Amino acid sequence: MELQPAYRSALNDFLAYLKKERNFSSHTVRSYQIDLCQFFDFCADRLGSKPLSAIERKDIRDFIGAVMRYGYSSKSTARKLSSLRSFFRYLVETGNMKSNPAQAIKGPGLEKKLPPLLTQFQVAQALTPLDDSPASLRASAILETIYGSGLRAAELVGLKLSDIDFQHETIRVRGKGGKERILPLGRKEKEALQKYLTVRPNPLAEPIFQNNQGKSLTTRSVQKIVATALSRIAGVTATNPHSLRHAFATHLLERGADLRAVQELLGHASLNSTQIYTHLTVERLRKVYDKAHPRSGART
Repeated sequence: MELQPAYRSALNDFLAYLKKERNFSSHTVRSYQIDLCQFFDFCADRLGSKPLSAIERKDIRDFIGAVMRYGYSSKSTARKLSSLRSFFRYLVETGNMKSNPAQAIKGPGLEKKLPPLLTQFQVAQALTPLDDSPASLRASAILETIYGSGLRAAELVGLKLSDIDFQHETIRVRGKGGKERILPLGRKEKEALQKYLTVRPNPLAEPIFQNNQGKSLTTRSVQKIVATALSRIAGVTATNPHSLRHAFATHLLERGADLRAVQELLGHASLNSTQIYTHLTVERLRKVYDKAHPRSGART
């Protein structure tokens, strides 16, 4: 459908703004163009080519409803709403509208994708050192520390000798926003760290995890080390450091840990961020139930 001249003019101005002022990629600009053209077609077909300055919140809601009825996913619909918010915000900032009719509209709820889960058996296999070489002991200490304390990769590479209290079995971690938290140091984690510390290239350096030159490891290096260790385990579908953090939280909950305690251990600011792990445990229990219970309704 050919766009009305007023729609076309506003669209061209907005796309030029995205390219020149916001430095958006051509792919991103194209996505905005597709979303807005779809909205303009809706305006022409359902709203009688209503002027943009007269578009109301109800019109935006009707468009979003039409998009969902047409079969678009929640993710695609949310993106289209975001495009409209940006477009109308631009019109407000340039004095072409008094207010943004898309601003207060709530988008469709997005389904949370559950991360792939490592079983306790898979983790136990991965944590076993291949040999007593420095590289193997380092890999073991890295995996034990991430899984033992639920660390992010960035938190791991930031660990210093002064952060580990072997006597009181605690570990101090600097999380997002520079927030610190004190965590328990597990027995296996402690043993792995102590073994690795005896073979580090630079034994006096503060950064615990080092490369072969005695310098602090990068998060990229940690990702490679973890991926190598997890890739050798049968059935593993996630090989990044975060999968060990997921396993840490999920296995704690499976063994009866309190959700708020897990939130504190992970360093989550909101309980909502931690609750995804309850979905993981429930999903696993559902599979066990469907397989084992005679009246579960599942096919055998």
